[in-house]
Order: sequence, then C-alpha cells, then structure tokens
Amino acid sequence: MTNFNLSEHPHRRYNPLTGEWLLVSPHRAKRPWQGQKEKIRENVLPKYDPQCYLCPGNMRAGGEKNPDYMDTFVFVNDFSALISGIPTGKYQDDEIFNAKSERGICKVFCFSSRHDLSLAELDMPALKKVVDVWQKEYAETGSLDYINYVQIFENKGSVMGCSNPHPHGQIWAQESIPGEVSKECLHQRKYYERNGESLLSVYLVKELERKERIITENDGFIVLCPFWAIWPYETMIISKRHYQNISMMTEEEKILFAGILQRLTIIYDNLFEVSFPYSAGIHQSPTDGKDHPEWHFHMHFYPPLLRSATIKKFMVGYEMLGNPQRDITPEISAKQLRDLPEIHYKKAGK
Repeated sequence: MTNFNLSEHPHRRYNPLTGEWLLVSPHRAKRPWQGQKEKIRENVLPKYDPQCYLCPGNMRAGGEKNPDYMDTFVFVNDFSALISGIPTGKYQDDEIFNAKSERGICKVFCFSSRHDLSLAELDMPALKKVVDVWQKEYAETGSLDYINYVQIFENKGSVMGCSNPHPHGQIWAQESIPGEVSKECLHQRKYYERNGESLLSVYLVKELERKERIITENDGFIVLCPFWAIWPYETMIISKRHYQNISMMTEEEKILFAGILQRLTIIYDNLFEVSFPYSAGIHQSPTDGKDHPEWHFHMHFYPPLLRSATIKKFMVGYEMLGNPQRDITPEISAKQLRDLPEIHYKKAGK
C-alpha cells in the first residue's frame, strides 16, 4: 500500500479563511499540462466607441452624459442593486419568512478613458491612478454612517457577465457585511485571538518556505495559488506587511500594488494568449467603526477558464449539491503561471 500523496490521490482541502472544504481529484489530471493549443480570434476594439455608454462624452443608459474624462471616472450606477434613500423596515412571519431593508450605494469605476485597454495593458502611472481611486473610494464611502462594508471588484469578460468591454470595475457599499466577508471576519478573528497574529501573515511565511504555489512577488506583495483554491487558475494577492485595508497603504505600497496587478494580469493574458476573464475583488476590514486587527489585506482572482481559451470550468452537479471540486492541483496551476513571461503577448513580438 503506497503512502497518501497530495499530487496523486483524491483528498479534501480546508480553507481556513472561510471554514469550508473542497474536493481535489488530481488523478483525473495526470499530465502537468492539458491545454489545447487553439487560439480564438479576439475582436479588435477601437480606442473610442461612440456606442459605448462608458466612453468619455457619451450618453449613458440612464440618460446622463459622461464628462470628457482623460483617465479615471467614477459615477453612481444608473441601475444600482443598492439604493441609499429607502425606508428602514423589515418583514417577518414566524422564523421562516424573514427579510429586512438594505441601504447602500453602487458605483461604476472606469479605469481608463481608452475603450480598448484592460488592467493588463495599462501602464504603471495609469494603474497607480486606479489604486489611488480605490483608496479614496474606500475611505470616503466607508465613512458614511450607515455603510459597514465596501466591496471593490471587477468582472472582466463576457463569460463573467460583463456586457461592456470598456475597462471598468464596481464599488458596492452597504449596511450589512456580505456573506463571504463575514466568513473571513469570523475565521481571521478566531485565529488572531488564539495566536496573536494574522492568519495570512503566518500563511505567507509557510508558503515562502515551500515556494511551490508562489507565482510572483515584489517588496510589498505576493501572488500565489492558495492551497485551498477552487477555480483552476485562482490566485490571491496578499500584502507582505500586515495591515487591514487599502487606506493604510503607503505611497510606495500603492506603487507596488499597481505593479503586482500589472504582472498578474499580464501572466493571465499570456496563459492562453487571450484577454483573460475573471471576477476579482479586494477583501479588507469592514468600515463599521470597530477595530479589526485580525484583518489582513488581500485580493482574490477567480478565473473561469480551465484548459484553453474556450474550455471553461462550471460549478455543476456535485459542486452545487455537495461541495466544490477541482482536478488540476493549485501546485500545478502555480507552476504553469509562474513559468509564463511577464511581457504581454501583444507586445512580445514587437
């Protein structure tokens, strides 16, 4: 009888941030690389699209006209999922039927006036401006007395439900703390209370010792495929210094954060030589006025692609009814991403 091996045998892995488990089935992906070699033909986007409701000077669907902005632009979503000016109330009928009002603000954040670029294609000064806006919005929106959490995120690509290719993200702020963030609040707090240091600080030390899941790093941040990753090429950006939120970043750390964003998104694009789709978001401390020493700044990237630009990972069957499952281990994914060049494929041949 052979000994149990993480790279050979089915097993479950624990996510200490959420307290949840996933199933890993490495025997279903014996070869280190199963990627198909076909390429897809991408649409060539113009620098400016007169039909785009996010381009400078254009009319939005809600009837407002965009200013002739030169770099970044933030506005309240014309069709927000959350609204600030609603009456406070609740509905309850026994313990089964329970609902309550939820106030909030939803903003759209255009990363650039250029319609044809993505984060991977922005230069460093432009990316630094993106980080500056994230910092400003977290502080200003989070300071509102009824806002207890600010979720900064980006859905990139039509496969992630993004209908407009103009480079943009979103900022949703609300009264309650969302479910996924609540899980991370709970488990980071429990770890901090037991050990007196942040969970992700200890995790980073252990990952740096092993090196098998680290993709790239700079003086301020590490990019890795987490041990508990669900999606085939899921990654996390984690700050090396323990701080709770983006408002605590120094100017130097903001430059380093912009740099690591650029490197990771270029690596993603280079994997299948396509504008790589994902949902990504920053997780940081709530803005509820309480101290959160347990929180450690990080950013999640959840890409749906599996083995090529056209083969996607779906959560179906067992994953919807039982728990998430993956075949390609995070260790193999990290090696594939780590071995890719950090020069964008569109520029590599020039």
